[in-house]
Amino acid sequence: MSMLFIHHVIGDLTVGKPDLMELYDSDTLEVAARVIAASPEASTVVLRRSPESGVMARDDRFVGLINPLEILGFLARNCPDGDHLQRENLMKVATVKQVVVPDQGSLKEIDPGTRLIDALEMMKQGVKRLIVRKSGSWRGFSKRFSVIYNGKWLKNNATSSNATTPTSTSSTPRSLATTSEDKFCSLSREDIVRFLIGCLGALAPIPLTSISSLGAISTNFAFVEGSSPALEAVTKMPLDPCAVAVVEMAPDGTQKIIGDISAYKLWKCDYSSAAWALANLSAAQFVIGSDENGSGEITVPVPDITPSVDDGTPSVVPGVSPKKRFSSRSIGFFNNRVDGINIGAASLTRGRSLYRGRSAPLTCKHDSSLAAVMAQVLSHRATHVWVTDGDTLVGIVGYVEIIDAVTKRAAPSTS
Repeated sequence: MSMLFIHHVIGDLTVGKPDLMELYDSDTLEVAARVIAASPEASTVVLRRSPESGVMARDDRFVGLINPLEILGFLARNCPDGDHLQRENLMKVATVKQVVVPDQGSLKEIDPGTRLIDALEMMKQGVKRLIVRKSGSWRGFSKRFSVIYNGKWLKNNATSSNATTPTSTSSTPRSLATTSEDKFCSLSREDIVRFLIGCLGALAPIPLTSISSLGAISTNFAFVEGSSPALEAVTKMPLDPCAVAVVEMAPDGTQKIIGDISAYKLWKCDYSSAAWALANLSAAQFVIGSDENGSGEITVPVPDITPSVDDGTPSVVPGVSPKKRFSSRSIGFFNNRVDGINIGAASLTRGRSLYRGRSAPLTCKHDSSLAAVMAQVLSHRATHVWVTDGDTLVGIVGYVEIIDAVTKRAAPSTS
């Protein structure tokens, strides 16, 4: 079974991948929002611009990853009561550097000839995106040994680079793109799992084994009660996966999930409306997108923009406080309006009946098979699945847990 990982190189997964969309830490949040919306996933790579000398070590150029929830948290904290225009203006002047959490370890540039088994181990150790050169070619294996055997892949980077590009030297640092012909793409853990789900036969019997038997359920997850402020979720937000469960606490102390606040659900949201909601609503109201009267829409104050009589340019009418409708649809959720049901703090016990379509938390059972969970995550373009036992929340399964479950039994014995 381990032959699947040894005989495939990472270049096999880059076929058809789009070029890396570069976002710099000096760009504004408005630019970041556009790049995230156009990215194939709900987060994008942040890079540091090369100095005027043009010389920068490869790893020094990587800053980390930025996602929509980090931007929303920044807007909600710095402009909680402001109007729509104030939040938009803040996005035009604030830079990515003010928001992104530096994490160079989440990004790593590798050669296209790197074996799949080494790439999987990198991701298990915390790498979230692999930056792979699309130009050039490779011959056979780039590494004669694997981390699975002796853990020396970090010491073999120079050898691998020289084998792939004979004209380069390991002692000369270079930027992400040394010439105009160099093109890069990024591979995420989703790309890896999407490849693995096409090889279920070679992975048997692991895919049909339950996630509980494989130890793939993580009990280390963040949560907030539905009556808590939605902004509290941002302060508790883990980096991996970027998700917080919104729960209702039962009298016996167990937790019933009624929704989640996560980066992937806010992928292509209306940042102004979502930031206002994050700053002013409870966690339950935020995930539902409804007010306490169950109307399905919340009135968000915005200035009235009307054409000027003179030149047609927009102007604000003084003394008028028009409104903008906030709803689940306006921040990226769909099909979740349920009329006549109160979602205030006093009626969270009825919360589970409120969720429909994409607003519902993605859940599975503790005895679900690994293959079923993989298909569930990929079909919803999610980063995680919440695990329940009956109505009780017991854990979470993310890409790290999936990759670990697949590889830990694939490693050959070293004895």
